[in-house]
Amino acid sequence: MDTESVRLFVLCADKLNISAAGRDLGMAPAVASARLAKLEKTLGADLLRRSTRKVSLSLEGADFLPFAKEMLAQEDAALAALGMVTPTVSGTLRFAAPSTFAQNYIAPILPKFLDTYPEIILDLRLSDTQFDLIEGSFDLALRNQEMSDSSLKGRKLADDMRVLCASPTYLAKHPPIEKPTDLERHRLLAFKDFSTRGLVNHAGRKAHFDPKAATLRMLCDDGQSQKIATVAGAGISINSMWSVHRELAEGSLVRVLSDYWLDQRTGLWLVYPKSNVLTAKVRVFIDFLLDEIGEPLSDLLRTNVPD
Repeated sequence: MDTESVRLFVLCADKLNISAAGRDLGMAPAVASARLAKLEKTLGADLLRRSTRKVSLSLEGADFLPFAKEMLAQEDAALAALGMVTPTVSGTLRFAAPSTFAQNYIAPILPKFLDTYPEIILDLRLSDTQFDLIEGSFDLALRNQEMSDSSLKGRKLADDMRVLCASPTYLAKHPPIEKPTDLERHRLLAFKDFSTRGLVNHAGRKAHFDPKAATLRMLCDDGQSQKIATVAGAGISINSMWSVHRELAEGSLVRVLSDYWLDQRTGLWLVYPKSNVLTAKVRVFIDFLLDEIGEPLSDLLRTNVPD
């Protein structure tokens, strides 16, 4: 199979424009169209749906895309082993991350990354709604959860610690909270499900809290909005320490049951489909995020977990 045609197809999938993809590879539009048609004939499948207005991936094209990327990655790795590949890292990198985390940690450091790797184009999908990596043809994603999906590989960016928070204003107007069962008399914000929550403290003492026993006042799919509402006094919410440490330090939020945190094995993971070989563009982005974010977050957790 002609890998240059495969490379053209991958670019078309990124740009959804055959002419633009062809120009990136130095091909005239007619040549690019002919090479794609030949690739489709070789595979016996239509990879792209074409109309006078737009180009889109077919179902077969979406299925073939991760394998096409792997073929190119293997070719690049083989050439690199022979010293035949250029050290320039280039290409479009599709990356998904929770919007709250991206606003606080990723967006501020992107200029440094783009200056370091001027040939990389970042295609970002930033939302607290989780995207499917394989269906969305993502190269990499940040997940704030347990690493349990068997179709994914990952590198841990940092551990996570989730705590209960409320504003001083809210706490002054409501009954004191001295033990986990006291939460049953309070307003809760943004609990996405009603499963019982395990709590643990630094001494290893465990407790449980059932959200169904309290008053649920708000559901929200955006972490930043949840935090703003909590600061404004709407109720008690669960937040990752990386999201609220500044508010805790300045006093606009207070830890509820300050010696407890959620007993969960969540972490911040950089994940990618198992079928994907790590390309140079993905590898350098992972290394960059580990260097710029991983260590500071680890230090943050160490200073907020009591000895």
